Amino acid sequence: MRKEFVRRTSNCLAMARTHAPASNLMKTRGGAPRDFLKLLPCQNIFDPIHGYRLSHPICRYPNRLNTMNNIRLFFISLFLGAATSLLAGVEAVPQPAPTPAEENHLNLFDYEMDYTFSSNFYDVRGNFGHGDSLYNDFSYSHRFLIKGNWYFRAGAEYERFDFGGTDNGLPDHLQTAHALLAVEYVVHDHAGAGIEIDPGVYFQNDPDNAFDIPAKAFVTFPLIKDKIFAVIGVGFAINQNPIVAPGGGIIWLFTDHLRLEGVFPKPALVYNPTDDWEFRIFGNLFYESYRTEDVITPERKLQVHNAWVQYSEDRVGAQASYSGFKPFEISLGGGCTVRRDFDFFRAEASVRTRPAPFVKFEIEARF
Repeated sequence: MRKEFVRRTSNCLAMARTHAPASNLMKTRGGAPRDFLKLLPCQNIFDPIHGYRLSHPICRYPNRLNTMNNIRLFFISLFLGAATSLLAGVEAVPQPAPTPAEENHLNLFDYEMDYTFSSNFYDVRGNFGHGDSLYNDFSYSHRFLIKGNWYFRAGAEYERFDFGGTDNGLPDHLQTAHALLAVEYVVHDHAGAGIEIDPGVYFQNDPDNAFDIPAKAFVTFPLIKDKIFAVIGVGFAINQNPIVAPGGGIIWLFTDHLRLEGVFPKPALVYNPTDDWEFRIFGNLFYESYRTEDVITPERKLQVHNAWVQYSEDRVGAQASYSGFKPFEISLGGGCTVRRDFDFFRAEASVRTRPAPFVKFEIEARF
């Protein structure tokens, strides 16, 4: 807006100078217009009555005075024209638009830690006692520009759950180390469409025979221009149930500060009062499968070896984020873990916990 104001002001100055009355540009040092000087006898002009030119009292060669005046007018006109063009063109030169590589960050780092307090398990043909969970997640990836807004993103991630509480035979921890490989269409540092695969090992202690390759794909398109967007997505993994699961929703921009990100599995209502502060009310449906070892529980049906378990946490909560310490964004939040579920789907057995509060901390960097 500032550039547009300056450009319009410069153009107005240029028009004012260009269309100024000629009499204003043709004044002598004393301020008298040259039309008035036509009446003076000292002017080297053609006399309309006598039909000859009057001699100038100083210059004996009348044509020389005409030449000097013409040169003077030429340089004055040249100077005024150059000044007008300069003023008119100060802000009129278009600035090159930022390239995708300049408006999108290339390095992405994230660390998250969540702790869910202890709660009792639902009794399923046996007493499983109580338990809590601690979640840690480290990830880093780098974007490689392909063309335009298309990027190839490559990185690595390590996730780990640690479980405490009653010794009931369930795994005391689950972990994964996997690659992050994606092709994305990125606008203003956010992916609007993409395909991602996360090949790696998902295991308890022994990574042998624990390979999986979860994948997801999504696309965003406008329903109402600059207002409402739809997101359609799908997730896939060999050792999850079901193997293919849908996702998606809508993004609704109510104002410049308030928006609804109603996209599952992580819907949120987001409020940005300033550029540095963000507040959100969110949900998170986390599902991931791991290969376990010897699982011997009080339930007779749940005594398995080397079985895959689909562990999930369903949460609702609120968080505040501050991004004033560039390039970092720090988030603190909390809420309720509605359910934690150990689902041994191939053995057709699962164990769930009752609701419990949780807290979270996250630090993210983009540079």
